Amino acid sequence: MEICNLQSATDEVSHEVNLQSYLKKRYTVETTKIYLREITNFLANNPSAATYYYKDLILYLGILRKRYPNPKTLSRILAAIKVYYVFLCRQGKRKDNPAKNIHLKDKISRDIQLQDLFSMEELETLLTSKLERFHDLNNRNKVLISLLIYQALKPTEMENLELEDINLEQATIYIKATPKTNNRTLSLKANQILVFKSYIDDTRNKFSFHLKEKTTAFLVSNTGKAMRGEDVTKHIKRHYGKQFALRNLNCMTIRQSVITNLLKQNHDLRLVQVFAGHKNPSTTEKYKQADLEALKTAIKQYHPMK
Repeated sequence: MEICNLQSATDEVSHEVNLQSYLKKRYTVETTKIYLREITNFLANNPSAATYYYKDLILYLGILRKRYPNPKTLSRILAAIKVYYVFLCRQGKRKDNPAKNIHLKDKISRDIQLQDLFSMEELETLLTSKLERFHDLNNRNKVLISLLIYQALKPTEMENLELEDINLEQATIYIKATPKTNNRTLSLKANQILVFKSYIDDTRNKFSFHLKEKTTAFLVSNTGKAMRGEDVTKHIKRHYGKQFALRNLNCMTIRQSVITNLLKQNHDLRLVQVFAGHKNPSTTEKYKQADLEALKTAIKQYHPMK
């Protein structure tokens, strides 16, 4: 019995290593991490997944739909599941991909919600929010929220930040490229320098002191582990989500607000595109259009045509 269990455990480890190698050869580091995490969760909840049919996956997605109302989450999970079955086919363990013809019809809204945009003055009030009893956590939180309101970073970009990407002498921060954004070097604000230095020299060292294997990640939790993009998203929603009544404050609306505010200040569209890391000028253009729509709404509200 012990021999069987040992063999089974060995097979699982071998399978995971092969899968990880397969993903690394075909996808970026970030995408590999996401797919590996989603596939691992899928297999943990579905031990017989390797022999699943189309109907089994439809039933499983039905369960997930009740658990995750956000279409983006479902799309990410389904994409990972499809990759898993492609991997099995490449390994000769299956002849078909039961997930190949599954397509979600849920509409993912990419519209900028004008009612959820914030002024820079409003966003900067978040810097003075003391959400934790401990100084070190508040210090880390200031660093985290400042990266959102001054550099408009995405959670995945924040996850990819490493210590070497921060240059306090030159007051710059290097942002690595992601599948959806370009790499870029941005300036740090004057009020970020001292906070970042205190965090790097003191807070971060305290958090990671007990870890045997030190991480190079810039943002870490109070246990010293690297913060993932989803950790950043949850943190903002949990600690800042209710700061403004009836308005939706999250990582996305903060980023959208910063970009819209820059365009309101008549900054060149191309410069804003580089700042945001947008790969296509049309992505930046939609923020300008959103601002025009907001102006039209205000004119109708306060100066209605007679």
